[in-house]
Amino acid sequence: MTVYAILQADITDLDRYESYKPLAAASVAEHGGSYLVRGGNVVSLEGSPPRARTVILEFDSMDAAKRWYESASYSEARPIRQAASEGSLYLVEA
Repeated sequence: MTVYAILQADITDLDRYESYKPLAAASVAEHGGSYLVRGGNVVSLEGSPPRARTVILEFDSMDAAKRWYESASYSEARPIRQAASEGSLYLVEA
């Protein structure tokens, strides 16, 4: 079953976040994931607007997504994102 990793965040340190992006991209590719959304203009139709940046990744399964998140390669990138942004990262089955 396809699983989406969704990040909704406000970037608090743009320079640090820029250093995170290539590390994250390499880890996603290494674990068979793909980017569906990387930022972009958001139009809120109902409710409060989401955070400034939305990223959506696609994985083949929940196990694949969890392996990516817990991998050594993403464990190197994750603290950079956490220090450079505030937000939520979650997995959703389709």
